[in-house]
Amino acid sequence: MASMVPYDRYSRALRNAWPFGSAIDDFFDAPFAALSDNAMSFRMNVEDAGTAYVVTAELPGVTKDQIDVELNEGRLSITVDKKESDEEKGKNYLHKETGEWTATRGVYLKDAATAGLTAKLDGGVLTVNVPKQDEKGNVTKVAID
Repeated sequence: MASMVPYDRYSRALRNAWPFGSAIDDFFDAPFAALSDNAMSFRMNVEDAGTAYVVTAELPGVTKDQIDVELNEGRLSITVDKKESDEEKGKNYLHKETGEWTATRGVYLKDAATAGLTAKLDGGVLTVNVPKQDEKGNVTKVAID
C-alpha cells in the first residue's frame, strides 16, 4: 500500500515525462472546452429572499448595453454579448486574454411574477430582483389505476 500513488500525481508525473508536455492532452480536450467551467461564462447566484428571488451575476468589464435580462414563463435568462470597442481594436497588444464573447445563463423560478422585476448593474455585479407570486392552483393530481 505504501507504493500507491494517487492518480492525479501519477498522471501529472507522466505528463511531465512526455516529450510534448501536455500539448497532446490539450489538443484532444479542445472540443470539450466549451463544456468546462473555464469556458467564457460568468458566475451566478440565486437567493430565495422570502417574498422575492435575488439573482446576482458577476460581470466585470461589461456595460449594461451588453446585457439582456428576460423572464419567460418562469425561466430567467441573462445573456451577455461582450464586444470590443473601436478604441480597443486600435491597440497593439503583445498578449491579450480579453476579447469578444457571448454567454447565457438561466434559472427556472416556478413562482416568479412578471410584474415588479428590477435589475441593477453596480461595480460589475448585476442584481436582478424577481418578486414571487402566489402559486397557481393549476396542479392536478392523477390517480393511478
